[in-house]
Amino acid sequence: MSITTRKVILVTGASSGIGEATALRLAAEGHQVVAGARREDRLAELAAKVRASGGAIDIRRLDVTDRASVTEFATRAQREHGRVDVLVNNAGVMPLSRLDSLLVDEWDRMIDVNIRGLLNGIAAALPIFRGQGAGHFVTVASIGAHQVVPTSAVYSGTKYAAWAITEGLRQEADPSIRVTTVSPGVVESELASTITEPGAREAMRTYRADSIPPGAIADAIAFALAQPPEVDVNELIIRPARQR
Repeated sequence: MSITTRKVILVTGASSGIGEATALRLAAEGHQVVAGARREDRLAELAAKVRASGGAIDIRRLDVTDRASVTEFATRAQREHGRVDVLVNNAGVMPLSRLDSLLVDEWDRMIDVNIRGLLNGIAAALPIFRGQGAGHFVTVASIGAHQVVPTSAVYSGTKYAAWAITEGLRQEADPSIRVTTVSPGVVESELASTITEPGAREAMRTYRADSIPPGAIADAIAFALAQPPEVDVNELIIRPARQR
């Protein structure tokens, strides 16, 4: 990969699932990855995999709900690498439950991570992108941004918001800044393990009978990033063929 095509790519929520797969895929393509997450032990494992394969990665402890943490994540990458080309806003949580279960703390957590975390990422990277005259935002939303099922009201609400915020960003941004929303269907991940309501947890076991690996979403992100500057891949929905 030439120096002109090698990108500096920030990935949030990189300690597992889609974030981990995306970091591995993009590093394997020769990009400089900067991976952020709260679980530093898992980040260290990710870094070992990348470096063993000859890839380039920096790891940073990151809490996307903390604006200062996200700002430092982006500005430090810019200081150390001279630019930031891509921000993959991937961090998310999914503790599904019925509204009448009143798991308000879990609602707040989804709002903080899935919405405020996204906004913190945009606020951190947008000035950098505008200053250098180029950049690419990728939001990992969800099929929940396009449909609501019982137990998904709050989660889907946060993902509808993520879709709307990202679409608004696309419309407002200068054409030199590209914006992509990726909405995965059922993907093998740890997200379901955060569900505490017994009924929702059991329903999710059935729902997740057919799933695709996180690498399928990483492939979609890599596709969007690989397009020439004049091509903006606005939205991708990727789900198992059996998910209808």
